[in-house]
Amino acid sequence: MPLSPPVKRKHVHTREIRCLGFEREDGLWDIEGRITDTKTYTFDNRERGMISAGTPVHDMLVRLTVDTDLVVQDAEASTEAGPFEICPAVNEGVKALKGMQITAGWTRNVHNTIGGIKGCTHINQLLMGPLATTAYQSIVPKKVGFTKKPEKRPIVIDTCHAFTADGPVVKRFWPDYYEGDES
Repeated sequence: MPLSPPVKRKHVHTREIRCLGFEREDGLWDIEGRITDTKTYTFDNRERGMISAGTPVHDMLVRLTVDTDLVVQDAEASTEAGPFEICPAVNEGVKALKGMQITAGWTRNVHNTIGGIKGCTHINQLLMGPLATTAYQSIVPKKVGFTKKPEKRPIVIDTCHAFTADGPVVKRFWPDYYEGDES
């Protein structure tokens, strides 16, 4: 069901987020993301001068290299455009994520490590949400799969409505881990 028709309105801002997952030849995975903000109008920026409509106000890239257990082996960031000259200064801080696992607590760990004045709101938003999800979407289906019997409880169980432990999807794909009523 689509969204309801909007009232008359004027487009002023676009945020684009693009994330890609790559399986590397060495057995690791590269998870890359880009967050870009543009305006539909030209405006003055005290540090950059006039920013033309469609020119990125924010344009940040992040690459996480992770293993199949979603442990960060390397991390890097690049600020291609920011509203202030100082914005790229936090890029190196992303390396502090090395050794962390994308699992329960990931958002808290990222915030504690490079949140607030230690980092960039936009890079952190990319890391905490879309990149973490892209890592799961890239790795877990190949690792866990839906066709073979898992050796341990699949990590996706209870991560969303469809994968609830007492639901029909878990009952169908992983009956050994189904926690619902058998009647």
